[in-house]
Amino acid sequence: MGINFVEKIDGCVAVKTVLISVSDKSGLETFVPELLKINPGIRILSTGGTFGRIKDILGNQNDGVLTQVSDYTGQPETKGGLVKTLDFKIYLGLLTETYNDAHQNDLSRTGARPIDMTVVNLYPFEETIRQTGVTPEMARGNIDIGGPCMLRASAKNFLRVAAVVDPGDYSAIIEELTKNNGATTLETRFRLAKKAFAHTADYDRAIADYLGKQLINDVLSCYER
Repeated sequence: MGINFVEKIDGCVAVKTVLISVSDKSGLETFVPELLKINPGIRILSTGGTFGRIKDILGNQNDGVLTQVSDYTGQPETKGGLVKTLDFKIYLGLLTETYNDAHQNDLSRTGARPIDMTVVNLYPFEETIRQTGVTPEMARGNIDIGGPCMLRASAKNFLRVAAVVDPGDYSAIIEELTKNNGATTLETRFRLAKKAFAHTADYDRAIADYLGKQLINDVLSCYER
């Protein structure tokens, strides 16, 4: 099967569905209410601790706004949050193209929603390995899988999706949404995509560099055999 090349897009994309799953929860207390103020019909999908934080922020505004990813996908999170967002409905929502009839049919068939923005930052791997006495097992446990996958999918589809990795961008995003009646521009989505790919590349580089310095005996010492 050949690669599909897109010929038609919308320059501005209304943000109707947002997926938020962050390690760094700073700024959400301002960002989330502003999103809701700009688009009262917005739907937020979220996971784990992020879901709890947003629920607290929204209070009685939560009804019809916030949904756990597990409720949306129909698949409960695995113990310890091992698998939360690696689901067909999530990636269909991230990668679908607006003017692709097959994609639109898949959305209808599965009951999935196009996801217009992801707000994702990753498990604190670099912060973990800077700690005194960190072991390879502690480092391994802080390797994020779902986050980089969501960011890569969102950034690849910058034609429609805004991939947000930095809380420092929240205010500029709110400003743009306010200016454009709740929509993002292609210019902003492309800028965010470049930042997201740089973020995941740096993350993978840190993991590769750390593992490259470990000896097998360092690894074996972590486990009973």
